[in-house]
Amino acid sequence: MDVIWVVLIAIAALIAGVALGFFLARKYMMNYMKKNPPINEQMLRTLMMQMGQKPSQKKINQMMRAMNNQTDKK
Repeated sequence: MDVIWVVLIAIAALIAGVALGFFLARKYMMNYMKKNPPINEQMLRTLMMQMGQKPSQKKINQMMRAMNNQTDKK
């Protein structure tokens, strides 16, 4: 009878640990991505030039704002 309780407690602790680890890792990655966005203005400017567009600062600011709004919604 005591063995069953030990096994049940071990399984509950494992499930709780996995859930807690998932949420902590998710929060860490969201903060990391907010502090270190995957694309910056210089990268966006280079990308637009490669596509044959002449990037104005207004257009770059508009695209960066749109990308930041997308990440804030998630």
